[in-house]
This record gives sequence, structure tokens and C-alpha cells, in this order.
Amino acid sequence: MDRSEHRREDTWDLEALYPSREEWQKDMDILSSLLDGSSLHSKEMKKGADELLEALKWLEKISLISEKLGTYAYLNYYADGTDSNNSELAGLFSALSSKLSSSLSFFDPTLMEIKEKDIKEWIKREDYAPYRVFIEKSLRMKKHTLSKKEEKIMSLFSPLSSSYSEIFNDLNNIDLSFGKVDGESLTHASFIRLLSNDDEKKRKKAYRTYYKEFSAHAHTLQRVYSSSVDKDIFLSRARGFSSSLDRALYPDNVPSSVYTSLIDAVHESFPVLHRYYALRARLAGKKKLNHWDMHFPLIKNTRSGYSYDEALGIISKAVLPLGDEYRDILISGLGEKRWVDRYENRGKRSGAFSSGCYSSMPYILINYDQNVLSSIFTLIHEGGHSMHSYCSKRNNPPLSYDYTIFEAEVASTFNERLLMHYLLENAENSNERAYLLSKSLEDIVATLFRQTMFAEFELNVHTLAENGIPLTLDKLRSEYRKLLESYFGEDVIFEKESDLEGLRVPHFYSAFYCYKYATGLSAAISLSEKVLSGGDKERNDYLSFLSSGGSKYPIEALKLAGVDMSDKKPVIDAARYFEKTLDELEKLV
Repeated sequence: MDRSEHRREDTWDLEALYPSREEWQKDMDILSSLLDGSSLHSKEMKKGADELLEALKWLEKISLISEKLGTYAYLNYYADGTDSNNSELAGLFSALSSKLSSSLSFFDPTLMEIKEKDIKEWIKREDYAPYRVFIEKSLRMKKHTLSKKEEKIMSLFSPLSSSYSEIFNDLNNIDLSFGKVDGESLTHASFIRLLSNDDEKKRKKAYRTYYKEFSAHAHTLQRVYSSSVDKDIFLSRARGFSSSLDRALYPDNVPSSVYTSLIDAVHESFPVLHRYYALRARLAGKKKLNHWDMHFPLIKNTRSGYSYDEALGIISKAVLPLGDEYRDILISGLGEKRWVDRYENRGKRSGAFSSGCYSSMPYILINYDQNVLSSIFTLIHEGGHSMHSYCSKRNNPPLSYDYTIFEAEVASTFNERLLMHYLLENAENSNERAYLLSKSLEDIVATLFRQTMFAEFELNVHTLAENGIPLTLDKLRSEYRKLLESYFGEDVIFEKESDLEGLRVPHFYSAFYCYKYATGLSAAISLSEKVLSGGDKERNDYLSFLSSGGSKYPIEALKLAGVDMSDKKPVIDAARYFEKTLDELEKLV
């Protein structure tokens, strides 16, 4: 479809942000004039508690306006990147963001110049309450904050640091053309549906057609990705971090042992993972699986998906363990309040995400397909993110409401676990239960095992580059193929092009994100089991976690909810949950 063919109620309500481009431009002008105050605050904020407070209020105002402007510009662009007006909006905001970054570059180094004992005394004042958490977290970054001149230079580089991801997204979402498979357009969304087809010939054709296009652009993808890794290394070394991984984890106060112990724990679980692939092969009637056999359902189901309205009804019942208020807010947001941009169109970004800003409703981009069961899981997943944001904004000030991605992936996968629990509890017969169990296994494979494989690839690649080894196309492909073979085991056959998957994962272009899906699922399994088997305390502990926003570091926040992610036990427990589910499915089939 073209964007113009969508019904209004199937699109998100961006007019609630700005009713017109003219109103958006007014805020652009206001933001630009506010930035002129940077010179004054850079001189005044060191003089005393009142001056610093005024600088913080100025920074807060800038943050609120720029967040709103960027949300509107980029959501329009992601909805239809082929529209030149949308591209212009994103470009204008990107240009102003460069000025914004440069104008604010003085703030952190100037804050660090103030005596720490003075700041700690000032923030005891009541009027500092909205800024206390922000200041405390800023002070923690002191040893990695550069001089004013150096921070100015780094701010000038800032717009370029996201360019690799933007180049990949434009290539992936706009320029790549996959043609058709048996008359059906092959897109990122239809690719998974075609791989779910019972007809192996169609799966094979879709797979080879899809990867043929990536193969044709492999050298471009390699250049963009290796340059992205170089950027990560530059930023980590410029700020005095020991590695790119260290730099990525430091702001969240997550020790590197969490990352490496995740990989170790998953490696320990390879036997049960390989047992799962062996079962897939047996149920498919094959001695060995092909890489295109990973998505078709192992068990036949009488219904593969739900219409959007049916999905809302099911989600409404699934989230009831979190209480009526949570349920009512979520369902109205997914429905009549138009948080969601529901269906695919030309130029729309692939996949799904939750977005928004402090002064807006949550926004969800999804490419909903009623013929694919995973669509309802994607919807409730993104709804989990949006409710996390909703709770956070209601309970935290602007400069400390934003939670980390580490926590975000708990809220989203927690909701998926609630949905799976509801569907299993209401399965009409053993065949439907077997189907759902197989779906649960597929989801855990995708989120725990696959994302850990992605995380291991990112770590390996960055380590190679940090040791001076060039990331050639052959090197990247060979590193990824080794992981494919170790994670999938001997029951899976790969194509020559299979290792190009390592260049088409969008998160690789914004490094060290993928591991958070795996840790998030591990925490979500633990917390959802507590809520489902517990009472008011367990539910309230979880809701308090959603409301904590950015007030705590993620490990601390999750401990209050009832799970300790500094220990690898939750990952091991998640693997055991996977094994228990596999045991039940094997008995049923």
C-alpha cells in the first residue's frame, strides 16, 4: 500500500504532537533561540547553587522541546521515508541537533569543574529535587568527561556517529528491492511469512531470493558495518574506556561480567538447544534442517493469527494479572487513542518499535499481519515498552524519567510471557497446546539464544578490530559462520549466503544492544512467574519497577522487582524453563 491508502484510525496520531508543520517550525525557532543562552549559563553556572539551578531549568526546557521536535520529525520519516517532506523534516531536525549538541557541550565539563562537595550540599535543597538523580548520574561520568574544548570537538562529531545506522536503514528499508516470490512481493515483513509456509520450495525460493539482494550489496554493507565498529572504538578510546564494550555498559552501571556470563550460560545450554533443532528436524521429516526451515510451524494450528481487533480482546485478558488500571490504559492506547501505526506501506521502516517523548503519548510502529501469530506478540511486546514509558513519565521528572534499554526489554518480554500464559491456559485441545508450546520455544530461541549469538558476534568483531585485525568481508562472514555452526549444531545445513545475516541485523549498527533482549527475557521469565503465582505484593513490586524510570541503575531497579541480573542464575533458570517446555512438547508429539 501507499501511505495515503491507510485509514486514519490505523495510523498514529502525530497531530497530537503538532497539528501542522508550521507549529513544528515555531518550536524549532524557539529551540534555536534557547540555544543562544549557552554562553551565559557556561559562565554563570559555577557561581553558586542558584545559578546552577537556573542552568538546569534551561537544560530541562531544551530537553523537552528537542525531544518533541525529534519525535515528530523521525516518526513521520519512519512512517514513509519516500516522502520528500518527511525526509526534509528529519534533515532539518538533524541539522539543528548538531547545533544542539555543540551548544550543550559545555554543560558536563563545567559541572565537573564545580567542587563535588558543594554540589552534594546544594542538591539537598528541595528545589533541586527534580534534578538530583540527573546530577548524581552526571557526576559518575566525571572520569570520562573531557575538557570543554575536547567536548566541543566531540559534539561536532556527534551527528556522524549515528550516520552508519541511518545509511544502513536507508539501504535496507528503501533502496533494496527483493522482487517477488510466486507473484507475491518480497519485503522484510513478508519474508518471515514466506519462511513460515508449509511448502519447502516456497521457503527455499524466498530465502535465496532475499539473500541474493544482500549478496549483491555485501561489500557496501561490510564497509558501513566495519566503519560503524571503527566509530565505536574511536569513541571508547577518546573517552578513556578500556574497550567499546566497557563504554557501552558504563552509563547503565552494568559490569562486563553480566555480558560475558550471559554468553557462558547460553553456551552451557547448547545441548538442550541442539536437542530442540533435532526435534524440529524429526517433526519436519528431515534428517537435517536447512536455514530456511527455522520459521515454519512445527505443529499445525487451525488458526495462525488474529485480526487487530481480535488481538486487542486477547491482550486485554492476558494483562489482567497487572490490574484493571494497567489493562485499561494499554487497550485504549492500542485502540481508539491511536498510539499505533498498524500496517505496512511503501517506505515504512521494517520491524517494530515504541517511541514518544515526555510530553506526548507513547507511539508504536508495527507492521501488523493478521495471518501471522507473531504479530500479536509483537503488539503486546511494544505495548509493554509503551506502558513502561507511560508509568515512568507519570512518576519522574523530565531529566530522569528515561529508563535504560536494559530495563526496557524486561517490560516488553514480560508482556509476551503473560500472553503466552493466557493462550496456553485457554488452549482448546492438546494439538493447540502443542502448537503454543512450540511457539514459546521458538520465541525463547529467538530472544535468549539468537540474541546472545548476536551479542557474541558483536563482542568478537569489536575485539578483533581493537586488536588491529581488519574487518574484511571474508573475516566478518567467517566469524558469523562459526557462530551459526556452534549455535545451531550439526542438525542444520547452511547456504553459501547464510552468513550474510551478520550484515543485515539493524541493531549491529548501534552496537551492544542485542544482549539486552536476552537478559531482558531471562528477567521477564523470572518476574512473570512471580506475578502469575503471587499476589498483590508481587504485582506491585513489578509495577513499582515500571514506575522507577531512570531513578535507579537497572541492576538495582530489577533487584527491587525481585530478580538479580548481576548473577547468571536468571539466565540458567530461563534455559531450564526452555528445557521444561521442550520436555512437555516432546511428550505431546
